[in-house]
Amino acid sequence: MRRPGRFILRTLLAALVLGAIFAAFWLGLVPQRYSPFAPISLDEPPSWFVDFRLAALRRDPALCRAVLREPHITATPIPDSPIKDGCGWVNAFRLSAVGGAELGVDKLTCEEAAALALWFEYEVQPLALSTFGSRVTGLEDMGDYSCRNMIGNSKWTNLRSQHALANAIDISAFKLADGRTITVAKDYKGSGPEAAFLHAAHMRACRYFRVAIGPEFNPAHWNHLHLDRGVFERCK
Repeated sequence: MRRPGRFILRTLLAALVLGAIFAAFWLGLVPQRYSPFAPISLDEPPSWFVDFRLAALRRDPALCRAVLREPHITATPIPDSPIKDGCGWVNAFRLSAVGGAELGVDKLTCEEAAALALWFEYEVQPLALSTFGSRVTGLEDMGDYSCRNMIGNSKWTNLRSQHALANAIDISAFKLADGRTITVAKDYKGSGPEAAFLHAAHMRACRYFRVAIGPEFNPAHWNHLHLDRGVFERCK
């Protein structure tokens, strides 16, 4: 007769091993050459295991340079700034265009830049065409790198924001080819096609970013969509 205690111990050990494997992929600790998943590509919308494949970029500058290329994104690698007191960046890029739209971003991690490119090209642009009959030609943001803590909740005051690691971006507006500008501040809580577009773009971002929050999350995000590739998950 099998002892219940031995079965429970084996179950716990198996759970620990599986948890450790999951954490290794989640934190980008598994090099792409050892990963069972194909490298992420900007040439087509990804299907399976998008998050793990993006995380594999975190510590692989060579793979990043192969992935972050035109016409999908215009990105230039920048020197590392070693992490000190929770601030700094590693394997980051300067961006001037993504998915056919102009933007000016000084510092953004490779995996965040890849997530931005995939979301924008394969989700936002088709949404803009179907909703407005016009492509997005420009993105407005409210910041990428900033050495600061989280905002919007007193419980977070001692936690560094992903902005402090250049691993987040705040999108505030979308400029269309026909001259219109769709802003989160003005249009997100409306009832017209502009609001529908922003809500759909927001929800589709959750596939590529671990945190995708906006005006419905808290008052601190009333005028932008915060998108990051940190260790937490939240889509609201």
